[in-house]
Amino acid sequence: MVTTWANRRRTRIDDLATGRSLGADALVRLRRNPVAIVGAVIIALFILVSIFAPWIAPHDASQAFPELQEGLRPDVIPGAQPGFPLGSDQNGRDFFSRMILASRQTLLVGVFATVIGLIFGVLIGVLAGAFGGWVDTLLMRFTDVLLSIPSLLLAISIAALAARPSQTTVIIAVAIVGVPIFARLLRGSMLAQRDSDHVTAATALGVKRRAIVLRHMVPNAIGPVIVQATLTLATAILDAAALSFLGLGDGDPARAEWGLMLANAQAYLDVRPALAFYPAIAIILVALGFTLLGEALREALDPKGRR
Repeated sequence: MVTTWANRRRTRIDDLATGRSLGADALVRLRRNPVAIVGAVIIALFILVSIFAPWIAPHDASQAFPELQEGLRPDVIPGAQPGFPLGSDQNGRDFFSRMILASRQTLLVGVFATVIGLIFGVLIGVLAGAFGGWVDTLLMRFTDVLLSIPSLLLAISIAALAARPSQTTVIIAVAIVGVPIFARLLRGSMLAQRDSDHVTAATALGVKRRAIVLRHMVPNAIGPVIVQATLTLATAILDAAALSFLGLGDGDPARAEWGLMLANAQAYLDVRPALAFYPAIAIILVALGFTLLGEALREALDPKGRR
């Protein structure tokens, strides 16, 4: 206990001596945090596999192979064999290639949904925090309505409104779920900036309201929102997989997607459980990686952690 306290005190003294900023200090603490390192490694591997998936996967996701189809029986699905490390799926396609190529779809849906939700959430949060009054009341009541509905139920309701389920409807549904979270968080940070010394000084000097908001309030309030985006990305991946599992995503059987693969495997659990095991583990690991890094980043950027 005494040693831990001494180490923290020595770290604080070193920070003061070197004059490190909050961002630089957060980076140092992230590099020393095993949880952050594990999360970053998982995310890095996931991103690399997603980017190079067409070159890593030995076969096309929709290609069926006669040698695999010959072994298909009502009670038998071929397992690992030369040229097919994870064996066949229920249609005689290379399961390994489909797992690799599905990572790209998961990354695209998660990133696009998070970015879209972040953009609209930031816009609402900035308007509410900058103007206040009836603008703040109107926008926050709208976000309260969205927040009152469980996130997955809201995503299912939005996706179900589409005439034809697709990857685009999944992205839109998951993005809308994230909008009120970002809006609330940024609005709270903006309100905390209103009475700060630098905003008061800028107002006293006659700086225009627009410049105060964009140059002083938003840059100092956006940090927690960026951290939340990392955590929301994990939720977006889970929600997107859930929508595909429920049949509200892209129904094209030729396109590999972990949630859809997990749904298709339910009928073959007693024949070959691996068809459900591998997609489920992949979804859990990726979501865990973003969650670990997001939580570590939140702790590293917390000013109380520097005391």
